[in-house]
Amino acid sequence: MVIAHQPKRWAGLPVFAVALVLVAVVGSLAAVDAGGEYLSLERPPWAPPQWLFGPAWTVLYVMIALSGWLAWSAGGLTPALGVYAVQLVLNAAWTPLFFGAGRYGLAFAEIVVLWLTILLTIVLFRRISRPAAWLLVPYLLWVTYAAALNFAIWQLN
Repeated sequence: MVIAHQPKRWAGLPVFAVALVLVAVVGSLAAVDAGGEYLSLERPPWAPPQWLFGPAWTVLYVMIALSGWLAWSAGGLTPALGVYAVQLVLNAAWTPLFFGAGRYGLAFAEIVVLWLTILLTIVLFRRISRPAAWLLVPYLLWVTYAAALNFAIWQLN
């Protein structure tokens, strides 16, 4: 299938973009002062600077939206997109747990489930669209790093 010849497929791209914007908004509303809270936490020496999170997540959210759209364009509504939706919900839930509620241990357990769900999404997307799967690899790597950081902060605080 050539996506460029399917105008209906292009119309789906904004849907995926809006879904990722909603995920980002939920996280930001749940933790209005996440940056200040992050700076007040005891962090490991390898923790990134606060300013890095915004640009990193912006790039990742664009890649996640494109990935979902590519998988949908190539295969339509499949169970893989259901798993994709679950990982979006888990992504949105992490910030309120960590920053909003200060539940670092629970947030760590949740991010482990998120990591597994991202991995499953990659495996399922690979069967539908390899580019869609590859677009999620940086996300998986970032969440791996975030999980290690979450665990370290949980132990230090």
